[in-house]
Formats: sequence, structure tokens, C-alpha cells
Amino acid sequence: TGNVISTRTRSRRSAMATAASAGKPLTVSSSSSSSAKPFYFSDDSPPRPALTSDQLRHCSEALKIFKDKLQIPEEIPEEFLTLQANRMSSLDMNNRSSVALNSTNYSKNRYTDVVPFDANRVVLNPCKDYRSSARGYINASFIKTSSSESISQFIATQGPLPHTFEDFWEMVIQYRCPVIVMLTRLVDNYKMVKCGDYFQAEDGPREFGNISIVTKWIRTTDTSLVLRNLEVNYKESEEPPLSVLHIQYPEWPDHGVPKNTLAVREILKRLYCVPPSLGPVVVHCSAGIGRTGTYCTIHNTIQRVLVGDMSALDLVNTITLFRSQRIGMVQTLEQFRFCYDAIVDELEDLISEFNSQRSS
Repeated sequence: TGNVISTRTRSRRSAMATAASAGKPLTVSSSSSSSAKPFYFSDDSPPRPALTSDQLRHCSEALKIFKDKLQIPEEIPEEFLTLQANRMSSLDMNNRSSVALNSTNYSKNRYTDVVPFDANRVVLNPCKDYRSSARGYINASFIKTSSSESISQFIATQGPLPHTFEDFWEMVIQYRCPVIVMLTRLVDNYKMVKCGDYFQAEDGPREFGNISIVTKWIRTTDTSLVLRNLEVNYKESEEPPLSVLHIQYPEWPDHGVPKNTLAVREILKRLYCVPPSLGPVVVHCSAGIGRTGTYCTIHNTIQRVLVGDMSALDLVNTITLFRSQRIGMVQTLEQFRFCYDAIVDELEDLISEFNSQRSS
């Protein structure tokens, strides 16, 4: 995924800010204006989606176009070749990533060749690294296709390093991120560390500098997702804690794809009820580009189809836009094809669910 570099210790600084409160889920058919309602996370099975007749029409139209494309064997490989032919060079990336590659921040990157661009990097303010040259740096990028309140925005980030755990949680609090999607194991089958343990707090509260996290509940689903409801807050804060749903999918291999689309689509189904206006969804794997880019593409495409944005059917355009916001999003042909498979499966599921509800 990238070139591993060593870590070094950093200065620490505590910060205070306001935490977001929790809320109540919405259905697929709800409007974005409902997002001001109270919100909560449940460990129950995801609610059955309720499509409108317009959404059914959009899904049916999109499904036909995607399935027609999949009937042409050379279509998907040719599209991926187009994507790869327009990849950004490492020199161009370096020119656009001066803050990430500054000597103050260099050790905060898990991989030397996967760093955020200056234009859309996530900025921490305040930041525990108080040096002016740090400029609130974290290896994380804002990812979006529109500013619509109906479409989720993402923060694509690397698997946190031990010395960036506090930065990670600072980001979650500052940007009021309601959900973290973790698409990696801590250590892979080859004993390579892919991500630091920034989230497990089953034995009591964990503290990272001035930030405390508490596990409210934990559950493993039939698709091997590990769900955690975490409460995050500054230790001295009198504000209510930020309620965060942490979803880990440990069975997705680095550079590869899952055996089927069920678990990835369960993540999506659980997020249908999270209003995009609550805050950006944090998505990470190890480097924050391959598995992360694949999930973001699937999630974004389905959401846009549901609101009638048929430009979402052009996955090459979507991924090209994502790659302009973080280098290397969707790394392999296998991952690109998996995007199509998951989108088709989910569209079929949504249509089938609509038909079964209508006939019952």
C-alpha cells in the first residue's frame, strides 16, 4: 500500500471544544431536513429500507445500465485502464502535499507515498502538536462529490499510528464524525501491523491526552462486522459526549476484495439511517486509499442514485474525482470490479425489498 516509515515522539497539547450529541435514525426515504431530530445508535439489525416510487425508478434505471455494462467482458478492465492512465505522478503529489511532507509532520504518515493534498486536508484546530510548522496536520482528506445534505461526505484517513491516536480522536470530535468505518485488521495474516489499536476500550475508559473514550456496547454481526458504540469527549468537558458508531470489517484483505458483498452492504444499510448532515463519515483501512476508496465509491454511488443523480453511474468519473482529493483511491482492478458487484447487489436488494413490502 505504501512505504513504511519510522515514528518519533511529539510535543503534546490539550484542547477543549464542544462535543456533538447523539441522534435518532432515519429511513432511506426521509429528507435531509429531518437530520435535526435526536439521534441514537442501535445494535439491532439495520432497519428495512423504505423506498419512494421515485427512488424505485432511479434504482431500476441504474440497475439496468450497470447490468448491461457487466455483460461486456472487456468493459470493466478498459475503464480501469483509463483510470490508471490518468494517475497522478508522485512528483505532482509531492508538489501538492507540502504540509504532509514537512519535516515536522513526516513521522505522522504511515506510508511515505500516501499523504493528503494541501487543498483538502483535514486541519486540526487546536492540535496537540502546538508547533506552528505542524499546521494542525493529520494524514486525512475530505472526500466528497457534492455539497448536498443528502449525500455523505467522508474523511479518508490512514490507520492511526500510536503517536497519532490523540490527533485521530481530536479530528472525530472537532468535525463531529458520527461513524467510523474501519476496513482492516490491526495485524494482517503476514504479521504486518496495518493499524494501531486506537478504539478498543472494553475494560474501561481509555484516555488519549485530554480525550477519553468509553465503550457503551459491542456486537459482532453474522457478516463478521464488529460494531461498537463509543462515547468520546474531552476529560474536563461539561458538554454531552459525542456518540460514535465504530464499524470494523476485519475480513477485507489488503489490496484484495471480500468473498462476497454482504458485509460491505450491511455497513451501507446501517448508515442509511445516519443523516449526512450530522458530520462526515470517517473511513480508513491501512493507507486509506484502496479499501477505503472502494467503500466510498459504493456508498456514494448508491446515495446519489437514490436522489436521482444519474451521473453517479459513471464510476470512472467518481473515482477520478476521489483521486483528485486523495491519491490512489481504489487501487486494483479487482477492487474496481467489486464496486460494480456491490452496487448491483444493493440495487437488486433495494428493489426486491420494495416489491416484497408492496405485496405484503
